[in-house]
Amino acid sequence: MPRSHDATPTHCPYCALQCGMNLRPHADGTGTGTGVAVEERADFPVNRGALCGKGRTAPAVLSSRVRLTEPLIRSRPGGPLVPAGWDEALDAVAAGLTRTRRTHGPDAVGVFGGGGLTNEKAYALGKFARVALGTSQIDYNGRFCMSSAAAAHQRAFGLDRGLPFPLEDVPRTGCVILVGSNPADTMPPAVRYLTELKEAGGTLVVVDPRRTRTAELADLHLAPRPGTDLALALGLLHLVVAEGRTDTEFIAARTTGWEDARAAAMAHWPEHVERITGVPVPRLRRAVELFCAPESAMVLTARGPEQQAKGTDTVGAWINLCLATGRAGRPLSGYGCLTGQGNGQGGREHGQKADQLPGYRKLTDPAAREHVARVWGVDPRTLPGPGRSAYELLDALGGDVKALLLMGSNPLVSAPRAAHVEERVRSLDFLAVADVVLSETAALADVVLPVTQWAEETGTTTNLEGRVLLRRQALTSPPGVRSDLEVLHGLAARLGLEKGFPTDPEEVFGELRRASAGGPADYSGITYDRIAAEQGVFWPCPEGSAGTPRLFLDRFATEDGRARFAPVTHREAAETPDAEYPLLLTTGRVVAQYQSGAQTRRVAELNEAAPGPFVELHPRLAARLGVADGAPLAVTSRRGRAVAPARITDAIRADTVFMPFHWYGEGRANTLTNPALDPVSRMPEFKVCAVRVEPA
Repeated sequence: MPRSHDATPTHCPYCALQCGMNLRPHADGTGTGTGVAVEERADFPVNRGALCGKGRTAPAVLSSRVRLTEPLIRSRPGGPLVPAGWDEALDAVAAGLTRTRRTHGPDAVGVFGGGGLTNEKAYALGKFARVALGTSQIDYNGRFCMSSAAAAHQRAFGLDRGLPFPLEDVPRTGCVILVGSNPADTMPPAVRYLTELKEAGGTLVVVDPRRTRTAELADLHLAPRPGTDLALALGLLHLVVAEGRTDTEFIAARTTGWEDARAAAMAHWPEHVERITGVPVPRLRRAVELFCAPESAMVLTARGPEQQAKGTDTVGAWINLCLATGRAGRPLSGYGCLTGQGNGQGGREHGQKADQLPGYRKLTDPAAREHVARVWGVDPRTLPGPGRSAYELLDALGGDVKALLLMGSNPLVSAPRAAHVEERVRSLDFLAVADVVLSETAALADVVLPVTQWAEETGTTTNLEGRVLLRRQALTSPPGVRSDLEVLHGLAARLGLEKGFPTDPEEVFGELRRASAGGPADYSGITYDRIAAEQGVFWPCPEGSAGTPRLFLDRFATEDGRARFAPVTHREAAETPDAEYPLLLTTGRVVAQYQSGAQTRRVAELNEAAPGPFVELHPRLAARLGVADGAPLAVTSRRGRAVAPARITDAIRADTVFMPFHWYGEGRANTLTNPALDPVSRMPEFKVCAVRVEPA
């Protein structure tokens, strides 16, 4: 129920824009019985009042008709989930985790988090795993989103923040190359930055195998074969060198490693790159001309080039293009990653990731372990080392990892090779899930814990700009629901830790500030009051700092202050077409659904707009298969088979099919996808695999 009659300023629960909105009590809410309505919040600078359909309808998931409102327990193996009290449910979770630890050791217990958790929850979850459980086996679904860009950021610049500048800089630059991103569908309020860029005389180049709604805005659309973005970037850099467009002064003064990167690029001459990518040489030359002509330019990437088994190198090649032309570390220029999940940025900064401690500290760094252990009041020698990455953790379920605590994720839909992951989840000795709805993964749990949602709790998130924001509680949650912080507090107490896991989010944030102090992602100068007064604060923000909206203008975050070129070369995707699987599959999102669909598939308006999966294919391919629009198509890879209606369009390459990944069941796209991992980021290759397509 509403807490007051005043509007509460807060933020959308979905993507990494974290659009501002106001929640106002309403007699009948949005017609769903939630008692609250969304109003625009025009003063928030990121979206300036604009909201997409997901944001407008977000209160619908607050309804008791679609959400979890009481704990559930499976009273016997194979039996149904039945309602239970909180003490019974928490006792059961603590018993399951304790039993596994005693029998098989602490690393037999896994923890899997989510990129939608607030900073406070992500911090507390990482602490709980390492202190209360003593396990190294923790990772989160954000590994599937930005990890390749993060690894490339670290390698080139010494620091990972999605955008090194605020979004307000985008319309003021001269050219944007947008690689593997479709914000018209994934974050619609961000499209205004691209239209304003063009209105100001700038140009837009979109790289995507599909002619998306975003690509239709472009001055130049490059449609490479999926899995060849690395070759494309190298070909553009080759042309930059051949045409004398490098910024030699910038290279000499602010970078290192140029000669090796240059040599690697020169092995990718235009005609060779055209054969690899399918992008004609004149279009390659035009892209270089548009990028290099103005004084400033940016490259922005998203999941397209990143969700590949060579994603780190691919992003590194696009960074090389920026460095070679002096389009980094300068106003209105640079490389940036368009983070996907609501707190995908903050979620990877404060210990939810397998190899990290709060403040983006390395778990292998003795000084980092000493600092964080001191904040936590434990011996640093007791902290476990790095654990498995997300897919490797899921793959180990039922084997080395016998029990799992899962918060805010639905891997049965979102993980690659999803049928195999489902088998692994089903093989667990014990599974506990904390979530707001009964997702497909939660339905397999031994214990399900219903937790509060975005409008029912206070906490911080960090958007794609590195702007730390404050979500404010606008509603009181239903009586049978508790916060994730209360869940962790209750479990820690049952595991013998009466202190150290507070339930007040501002108290947790205060501890996070101390733990992050002096680290790469330093939040020590950020407070709830500052966030509210300043419409967000950009990290790094040490105590006494004004924050850092723009990074790298004076020096990069490496030891010597110089950016590092990456000497990368093209290599094929983990799978390439052959006689048995002659086509390529790529996956993505649609505007009316979000991620695994666990929440958006429960909203009638969104389901009406996007009722189910489909297979997008070119008319020539459809003619060859003899299928009509809407006919059921079977798509088969080496990992399984999915069936969905055909959607015929000339907006996709003839050698490629596309499926959105929001659905479970026979149309589950991730049944097909390849878990081949990037050797650095451990990102699975979601964006390209070999398939065959036939009438179902």
